[in-house]
Amino acid sequence: MIKATINNVKIEVPEGTSILWAAKKANVNIPTLCFHPDLKPGGQCGVCVVEIEGIPGLKRACMTPIGEGFRVYTHTQKVMSARKQIVEMILANHDSDCLTCIKNNNCELQTLAATLGIKIVEYAKLEEKLPIDHSSISIVRDPNKCILCGRCIQVCSDVQSVNALAVNHRGADTVIGTAFSAGLGNSVCINCGQCVVHCPVGALYENSSVEAVWEALHDPDKFVVVQEAPAVRAMLGEEFGMPPGSLVTGKMYAALRRLGFDAVMDTNFSADLTIIEEGTELVSRLKSGKNLPLITSCSPGWIKFMETFFHDMIPHMSTAKSPQQMFGALAKTYYAQVKNIDPAKIVSVSVMPCTAKKFECQRPEMKASGYQDVDYVLTTREIGRMIREAGIDLKEMPEELADDIMGEYTGAGTIFGATGGVMEAAIRSAYFLVTGRELENLDIKPVRGLKGIKEAEIDIDGTKVKVAVAHSGAQARELLEKVQNQMATDGKCEYQFIEVMACPGGCVGGGGQSWGSNMAKRARRGEALYAEDKSMAHRRSHENRSVQAVYEKFLEKPNSKKAHELLHTHYMKRSLVDGKVINE
Repeated sequence: MIKATINNVKIEVPEGTSILWAAKKANVNIPTLCFHPDLKPGGQCGVCVVEIEGIPGLKRACMTPIGEGFRVYTHTQKVMSARKQIVEMILANHDSDCLTCIKNNNCELQTLAATLGIKIVEYAKLEEKLPIDHSSISIVRDPNKCILCGRCIQVCSDVQSVNALAVNHRGADTVIGTAFSAGLGNSVCINCGQCVVHCPVGALYENSSVEAVWEALHDPDKFVVVQEAPAVRAMLGEEFGMPPGSLVTGKMYAALRRLGFDAVMDTNFSADLTIIEEGTELVSRLKSGKNLPLITSCSPGWIKFMETFFHDMIPHMSTAKSPQQMFGALAKTYYAQVKNIDPAKIVSVSVMPCTAKKFECQRPEMKASGYQDVDYVLTTREIGRMIREAGIDLKEMPEELADDIMGEYTGAGTIFGATGGVMEAAIRSAYFLVTGRELENLDIKPVRGLKGIKEAEIDIDGTKVKVAVAHSGAQARELLEKVQNQMATDGKCEYQFIEVMACPGGCVGGGGQSWGSNMAKRARRGEALYAEDKSMAHRRSHENRSVQAVYEKFLEKPNSKKAHELLHTHYMKRSLVDGKVINE
């Protein structure tokens, strides 16, 4: 243990602890800008400088380990002067049109400037405007607001293993962009949005559908239906000042009705449906022994990652669409038929924790209904803005239920929002599909949690099924390279079933979630989903009566011809240069 003092307060911390974290032990908050708790410190901004007695110059607290006997001072005149100077220089090169910025009141630079009492910037403002990158379906990049902190590059390379972003040019011309400055839409970007949730300012944000949805809601000739992803109910409350992990399911339904949606249903319904289709597919492959392991297909960021970097895995992918797209296909077929509504008048809206869902809904193959199955995707942040625009206080909403037909769900549908949830839900139903008996222990805890690649072995009536769960692109790459090596060496893989989610923590950590997300918040959101699952009367997808009714009245049976036409899809190879489809 290391003994030292910070601002004359004695502390004792493990060896190797940075001054930044050691200061927290002394209840001292050192300002930061480039630092993020989920990323390795890079020291790019220099805002966290401190003075150490007997050591010349100022040191960056995020990068400097505290040493034995150190006497650290965080707010000397020298430190405060340097800190203000750094922030003023950043502000001079920053587009300061804060009132219309997407991150107004959520901007770390704005907060820092206020904290430091900066009222006047002594340096000349940079007037040159760089073009805004609108090339991506999902994400907008505004280089004029970029502060070169490097967080987006770090999360894209280290956490996601995509490497779509890099530092371009040098000196005063330095910008963060894509290869050849081609734009995000012409790169290997997987649309996951992790760059967005890690950006401290408004340099990256979702391509908004808010105005289009308002227009649809105000059109008397349109019938607007909405679905909400499992993770949204555990996160939306944060948009209104509630603690992370606050479940607002009933309040969310009430708020959506007051916004004017004609039908409020739930993606959890189609999550249960996905499990029946995917579980049936798994059982079929286990019996035939072909194209194992089966790999889940619910995460559109992961799908694009696979299509770009792992072409050989395409035969192993489940052909089942994501819950969002299954819901969209049924909204304009089954639901339209039951309610006797012209599908041409239905506008299908989804509320998702994910920016990649915006890309997914516009894939050309997602028109099984004869129309675009999902018309608009709103992130959790976007629906939060709409609720506030309408003057609705979510905290004061009554608890309401989703509509019938496509609103019922089980606990298995809920846990889709957490990493390992799809795997756990699938096993609960696959066991029944194989044995005809119910799995007694529904809590498959080895596939839960946020640490690393998780493994488990399930005994299904004498058949040992080994499963693996990965979340984030880097984990997916590690796991799939292991699978590739095993298959190249042995002709087979040790796993029969694999779940991959593109975002750390799964959907609770999606790129469309609230600003300021970190792993601690993601953990609390996941715990909330498991708590809802635990409280529900039905915790197995095959117990969903509304899903049973869909098969009885419309789809006939799981994996039927009609089910395949509406609920299944195919994949394509993409270029390692620009992410575009390779025409073979």
